[in-house]
Amino acid sequence: MSTEFTAPPAPMPGVGHLAAWLQRDAAHRVTVLHDPAVSGQPILAAVLAQIEAADKNPRVLPLPGPGSRDSILGLSEVLDEEELIVGVGGGSVLDQAKLAVLFRSSPEALSRVSAPQRSGMVALPPHLGASVRVIAVPTTLGTGSELSTVACVTYAGGKRLVTGPCLRPVAAVLDPEATRTLPPRLVSEGVLEALFRTVSPYIGDPTDLPGPDALTEDLAARLVREGDRISRMRADGLPIDPSTRIRVAELSGRSQAGPTNLGRDPYSVKGWLLGNELSSELGLSKMHSIAAIWPALWRRIADGDSRLGDARRLDRIWGHMRGQAPRLPSDPVRGITELVDSWRVDRRINATPAQVDATVTRVMRAWGAGLPMLGGLYTHEVRELLTEAVSDATSPPGRPVPPMASTSPAQSLAKR
Repeated sequence: MSTEFTAPPAPMPGVGHLAAWLQRDAAHRVTVLHDPAVSGQPILAAVLAQIEAADKNPRVLPLPGPGSRDSILGLSEVLDEEELIVGVGGGSVLDQAKLAVLFRSSPEALSRVSAPQRSGMVALPPHLGASVRVIAVPTTLGTGSELSTVACVTYAGGKRLVTGPCLRPVAAVLDPEATRTLPPRLVSEGVLEALFRTVSPYIGDPTDLPGPDALTEDLAARLVREGDRISRMRADGLPIDPSTRIRVAELSGRSQAGPTNLGRDPYSVKGWLLGNELSSELGLSKMHSIAAIWPALWRRIADGDSRLGDARRLDRIWGHMRGQAPRLPSDPVRGITELVDSWRVDRRINATPAQVDATVTRVMRAWGAGLPMLGGLYTHEVRELLTEAVSDATSPPGRPVPPMASTSPAQSLAKR
């Protein structure tokens, strides 16, 4: 466990700062990789205008789809080794940009990611550098990819989580125009993703670390406050205002790049591994799967399964979260269930036994059966947890359904 922490540069507060940054940079060529959904949108036009204002002629390439190792390798081959990439899009686009630039500049990184292995994690060594030549302009909320040292790649029938300091973008831009058209549902999911990423290492590692603990507790409370504010806006039929979206983006980035996880066990977040495999198997969004697994995961922690997390620390962080939402039950399991429902994030799934078995196989192959990530969980235990998470008897087998609507968000979220 490392005790060293180097903060990344603060994100630029708006695209209008991009030209000045580019003028200080020595790159003679700039390529813009973007989500096709932003074609013709003001945010892409603003990025291109800033590049031209810096007397650089941009090349523009859309990135359709999530990207496999082979497609990212193909992209890397059309990039110059020293050119600067500006990524405009969600986490998938930014991950592809980061990996393409890394593959182009480092044959060693490509070799490590491509090496035959069953592990779902590839750790890149520090000597590959402390950043990658990418400026990230995120158009979604929650992933924090613009400040993170990780990227996901589809390879050999599954996803690999690639991690290393060399994957952190050299700069990031947070601009409210980039998320202006983001559906309110995805804004709520983004807050929930950042919240899960914030609290999971805190609960998963039993060690009390006063400094990081205090930062995590504060960050979790602020995310709950923002999530509730967004739910009230949605209940009232109001758009999510720019200042709220920027706050969510800043908090999400803090959950990725801040010192909240300093000294934590790197394998302390089991739910993330299960959720990723479930989403891949069922073709669901990552946060739909995480929301389904979350109560079942916390139930086992509360019951004393220390391999998944510490019950004492679960109660403590829940107390800080509930401090922002006293309407919620004091029991963390009931509480997180009601929180997810009040934010109207889908969490109910009814998967068939065959789908559960296929997900268990994926989980154990990539993360368990002797690998350290699952902390000694057995196959039958993973199956029991997933079965609880995806057993909603009111929906057809194998199909996701929307969350319960018995209580309206306006009723569940008393204005304070």
